[in-house]
Amino acid sequence: MNLWDLIVLNPVLNFLVVLYGVLFHNFGLAIIVLTLLVRLVTMPLTLKQLKSTRKMQELQPKLTEIQKKYAKNKEKLAQEQMKLYKESGISPLGCIVPMVIQMPIWIALYQSIIRALAVTPEALSDLSGHLYSWPMVNKLAPLGSDFLWINLAVPDGTMLLPILVGASMWVQQKMVATPSPDPRQQSMTSMMQWMLPLMFVLFSLSFPAGLALYWLFSNLIGIAVQYVAVGGWGGLEPVAQMFKRRSKKQPQAAKGK
Repeated sequence: MNLWDLIVLNPVLNFLVVLYGVLFHNFGLAIIVLTLLVRLVTMPLTLKQLKSTRKMQELQPKLTEIQKKYAKNKEKLAQEQMKLYKESGISPLGCIVPMVIQMPIWIALYQSIIRALAVTPEALSDLSGHLYSWPMVNKLAPLGSDFLWINLAVPDGTMLLPILVGASMWVQQKMVATPSPDPRQQSMTSMMQWMLPLMFVLFSLSFPAGLALYWLFSNLIGIAVQYVAVGGWGGLEPVAQMFKRRSKKQPQAAKGK
């Protein structure tokens, strides 16, 4: 057994199986609860990442000015950028380090869901090799995969879950997006806001629905965290204001009739 399985994967997988047993043998609920618990554990890192990202976005206009001013002097450009970071009290790695630390946990959660949804004899044999020798764990395999209208072991044929995954990811990205004075940067940001959700829609159409359920609830929790941390809808605020104006006009139109 390799070190990754021993320290990271197996504890997450066995905890997922325990949750399945506790939560009425409902694997969908087990995925949702484990996703929520992982999000709570990594909350300090998430908040630190959001804070650093917001500060970096606020610095973007000044960084753009420096890049234009010292475009032909790379050494001076690097010095001025580091000076700006130091004066602002932030590190350019502040957005990346918390994400890197969380990656092993999310990879283990992804692998755990894949292994727990074993449907072939080979997959069941592989699953048993990762389960602890606890009676409460071993007797639960193989796990049931039905949740609401979904068979979590296969892609969601209704396409509803993949669409919800893409929509929630778009909302989450839009919330942290800020306008950039650089047209190229703005174009790149806009393209990524659509490409990543579409990519995960395709993943959700190809992978077991259990993973799509995990992505969906991870996105929803992320949206809630960002809303509280930022104190609003962030880059999605114009859309939220538009819906508010429409909801106010509707009662007035009804009174006029």
